[in-house]
Amino acid sequence: MKIDRQLLKREAIEWAQSIAVALVLTLIIRTFVVQAFKIPSGSMRPTLIEGDKLFVNKFIYRFEQPKRGDIIVFKYPADRKKDFIKRLVAVGGETVEIRDGKIHVDGVVLDDPESFGKFFYYNHEPYGGPYEKIQVPEGQYYVLGDNSANSTDSRFWGFVPRQNVIGKAFVRWWPLKRMGRID
Repeated sequence: MKIDRQLLKREAIEWAQSIAVALVLTLIIRTFVVQAFKIPSGSMRPTLIEGDKLFVNKFIYRFEQPKRGDIIVFKYPADRKKDFIKRLVAVGGETVEIRDGKIHVDGVVLDDPESFGKFFYYNHEPYGGPYEKIQVPEGQYYVLGDNSANSTDSRFWGFVPRQNVIGKAFVRWWPLKRMGRID
């Protein structure tokens, strides 16, 4: 049986081109559109549980500002090599106070989205001590984990600069029994 070298060469070139296009598209999508993340800790329980895998929309905040209640992924301000996930509580210019387990922003108790009303938030210094009002600097965010007792968040290390925000968590794809939209 004689092998047609020209045919093999053409096949190899076609395969190489297809693989190259797939790799470039994957890099573009991962860099600018959507990225997968795995939840490493219980700081967002019960909303997100250790081992949950989710997709983060990296594109949305190019067209709109992050909003209170969004679950955002960001570069940890103290070590930009680490990615954190928390719920956005307040934006630049707002004042935050944690009192009696409730979050107050500009003097108003947060209960919308509903998740703020179902969790008890603990005080912690230096950015959320008892009866302490924290002013969020412009261009930065104050974030908290839903599992306040087990979350290292803005109460401990301060604010998240806008440029550290990677994107908004929007869908959990693993485990299958918990698959669905993240609100």
